Amino acid sequence: MQDFVNVMKALSDPSRVGIVMLLQQREMCACEIIPRLGLAQPTVSRHLKILMDAGLIQGRKKGVWVHYRLSDNTGKPYIAELLERLPKWIGQCPEVRELVRDIPKDNPCRNGDAAKGMPSAPR
Repeated sequence: MQDFVNVMKALSDPSRVGIVMLLQQREMCACEIIPRLGLAQPTVSRHLKILMDAGLIQGRKKGVWVHYRLSDNTGKPYIAELLERLPKWIGQCPEVRELVRDIPKDNPCRNGDAAKGMPSAPR
């Protein structure tokens, strides 16, 4: 039961819910998430760690970048259920729609183009 409580605690913060909603769109690195949330890098890193520890997201290191994606954890069915239903529950909230607006199809860090293609914070 403690695992379930940790997942619920991880989703109790609006910034962490925002990260999950961003990752619903596609895999992203922190350099894309930071400007969209408008938070400092250490704060976003702390949120990413909490989500990883709860089993909601996974990170994959490639060179100097860590690419984050939603967990494919099949050992905890409630995680899969939450991740599937979350967009239905809050996907139409104005804050969420603005957060995920105009996300480029490709991850600029995947091709080493992060310096050229850094996303700007949503307006």
